[in-house]
Amino acid sequence: MGTITRTFANNITTSGVFKPTAFNNASFDNVTAVPSGAVEGGNMVLLSTQTASASASISFTSGIDSTYKEYMFVCNNIRPATDNVQFHFQTSTDGGSNYGVTVTSAGFHAEHPESDASTSLAYRTNVDLAQSTSYQQINSNGLSNDSDANVCTILNLFNPSSTTYVKHFIFTSIFNDYLARCTNTYGAGYFNTTSALNAINFKMSSGNFDGTIQMFGIL
Repeated sequence: MGTITRTFANNITTSGVFKPTAFNNASFDNVTAVPSGAVEGGNMVLLSTQTASASASISFTSGIDSTYKEYMFVCNNIRPATDNVQFHFQTSTDGGSNYGVTVTSAGFHAEHPESDASTSLAYRTNVDLAQSTSYQQINSNGLSNDSDANVCTILNLFNPSSTTYVKHFIFTSIFNDYLARCTNTYGAGYFNTTSALNAINFKMSSGNFDGTIQMFGIL
């Protein structure tokens, strides 16, 4: 008993506060729930998954609200039906009735052909928009519709429900283009509106596409 008492006493300050050494992983073996008000940051919550099969577009018209300050869209194996087209997105403030929120953005890419003939790292004007209501282009080069070709993208949309600030976004995509080049495109921008965004639409510049898009909420 004396050893237990001394160990306990050694982990308390003279003012009666537990020292950091009093706690370790074993101290919490029997905890089965996080107390109310305690949130572990950085968790991804899968909210919705949609699969395109020769689809003209995919829209998320529910679930984008004030629950999360950040939403992430993961686009996997997006393959166009048409060669040399671009993958795009736009948002809506009216639940998807209209897609055409004003965008200002910028982008650049790195590319390397299968032939190893040349490489480049460059700003891409075909990815930037200046106070435009057009769809935001994701890939800087035209996509290939070869049977094994695809584009994969991660898009982060920040605080879309704010009625005070513009809505920032960033994206990165990797794809093999119609000229057999590996291209990595980076882009960022903002939807220049103080209205809440509540829907998003993905489509090709022309033709249909296959693939899967997941929407996550970020705690």
